[in-house]
Amino acid sequence: MDHPQSPDAYAGMVRAYLKERNFEQAAQTAEQGLALSDSARIRVARAEVWFRQGRISDAEVEWVKTINSGYPDARAYLGLARVRHALAMYKTAKKMIDKARQMDPDDPDIQNEWMTTLSWDERVQSVKAVLASDTDPAKHAGDTKHLEVVEGLSKQKQSPCRLVSKATSTRIEMIRLLRDANHLRGFGLPVVLNGHKSSLRIDTGASGILVKRSIAEHAGVSKMFENKIAGVGSQGVRSAFLATAESLKIGDLEFQNCPVEVMENNNVVDEDGLIGTNVFQQFLVDLDFPHEKLKLSELPKRPDAPEQNLSLTSDSGSAQDEAEPLHDRYIAPEMKSYTPIFRFGHDLLVPTTIGQATAKLFILDTGAFNNSISPAAAREITKVNKDDRTTIKGLSGSVDKVFSANKAVIQFGHLRQENQDMIAFDTTGVSESIGTEVSGFLGFAMLRFIDVKIDYRDALVDFEYDPKFWNLR
Repeated sequence: MDHPQSPDAYAGMVRAYLKERNFEQAAQTAEQGLALSDSARIRVARAEVWFRQGRISDAEVEWVKTINSGYPDARAYLGLARVRHALAMYKTAKKMIDKARQMDPDDPDIQNEWMTTLSWDERVQSVKAVLASDTDPAKHAGDTKHLEVVEGLSKQKQSPCRLVSKATSTRIEMIRLLRDANHLRGFGLPVVLNGHKSSLRIDTGASGILVKRSIAEHAGVSKMFENKIAGVGSQGVRSAFLATAESLKIGDLEFQNCPVEVMENNNVVDEDGLIGTNVFQQFLVDLDFPHEKLKLSELPKRPDAPEQNLSLTSDSGSAQDEAEPLHDRYIAPEMKSYTPIFRFGHDLLVPTTIGQATAKLFILDTGAFNNSISPAAAREITKVNKDDRTTIKGLSGSVDKVFSANKAVIQFGHLRQENQDMIAFDTTGVSESIGTEVSGFLGFAMLRFIDVKIDYRDALVDFEYDPKFWNLR
């Protein structure tokens, strides 16, 4: 390194430590660099550390200051594109990533982020161009698999899942899923797949519709291509394949030509399958758990948007549908009391305060039974002990190490709850997948007593609690 004390060198070291997942060293290096030179390049890199640590708002402020100061840094625009996208400011996010790419088209992080904004046909061509320039055999193999997935999704998007019933709203009785004769483990939805009825667990922490192989075989869904899925657990990715259902009925709504994920090992966390509520992202999703009903209704119309053809959707690949113009978050008058959240794909990250610690990000996850917290976040406010009696299962198997955290008070939305002995486990894998620190999960045992309304389109959530159902304090 010719100039080891230069701002560029420090910014480079910060990003190298980030890629090595050494976040503490990345933060220390940024501070050391800034002590020598109050450089915009180092401040932009430090904000990248903050973003990964879950300090999204702090990172956003730093990147905005940098750009407003007149300093042309492409990665500041990249950072703001990521923040704006998480805030459902999609039109603004596209402007930011286009600006970043214009300034530095060779930055691989900028290139990857920009590719997710392309239409499916454009994305296929872009992946082919990357593949043609590969010289590393391992990278070539990975890009070849990526191309296969993108081409398959592109073909599926050419004939998208669409609503064919006249009804545009519905109200559905939830199905009680029991752990034993006296204990509820969750709620399911009756879903008719190609004429075959099944009960799929409602899971705000899952993406799309996922069923075990036997359900798919009885329904006769059409296999498109192989895929890999992962979730909470220590056993890594699992084999699956993407299929298409000719007909899918949920309540009064019927959809045709809809994507369905199928687990090869015939086991979906001890369920027939999961239905991620993100499939309803074109609707206002009302999970009225106290009254055991799901209500789907049309979202408030944007003042500047045409009527939309309703469908079931998923976040696979997150490529831009060229038929739909980009919009920024719209908060309708009737949603002024809703809580703005961060949305990363299907994951809904709710700002959550634990005791007197700074706010953390918790995933809204009805697929998790209990509230849980990462050991690192728990240690900021309470004691953490090893727990050999508790088992946590996810799509990636069981969690290796489970801990318990002593008494903790959590606050989210307009609610406050005292937890005794919260479950704690390492959330590093989930955080790495999302790109920002996930400090825990808001689980079913608590949400069971709350009416949860979700506006995926605008990244808004409302929590309505009736004291007669539970003693929330």
